[in-house]
Amino acid sequence: MAAIYSLYIINKSGGLIFYKDYGLQGRMDTNDTLRLASLWHSMHAISQQLSPVSGCTGIELLEADTFDLHCFQSLTGTKFFVVSEPGTQHMDNLLKHIYELYTDYVLKNPFYEMEMPIRCELFDINLAQAIQKDRVAYLGR
Repeated sequence: MAAIYSLYIINKSGGLIFYKDYGLQGRMDTNDTLRLASLWHSMHAISQQLSPVSGCTGIELLEADTFDLHCFQSLTGTKFFVVSEPGTQHMDNLLKHIYELYTDYVLKNPFYEMEMPIRCELFDINLAQAIQKDRVAYLGR
């Protein structure tokens, strides 16, 4: 069983620009993934405004009975979040690594247009390797 169920990347406007499903069960259709990304973007923005802590950057972890949702927001407002098995540790490191892959292979790609869906083969290959490494590390824990 995989530690990570799915990965989402949302642009600063709340649009889903990348989605990858790693789970074996309960796959969502395209409309559901778009709704989830939009809902998360809205909840994240509202949590920043309602937080009693000044300088709050939004929700970083949402824990439920059947999954955990880990989120990393870049300085530009792009959000990276993974849905994983409950209790999965060290997702913040994985999200930062995915952000590094994004900056290296997507943002430096001369054919990529900002805020548009990500279609970059090198990003896909390196992302698959990072996720596989994380799975191997998770099984070894």
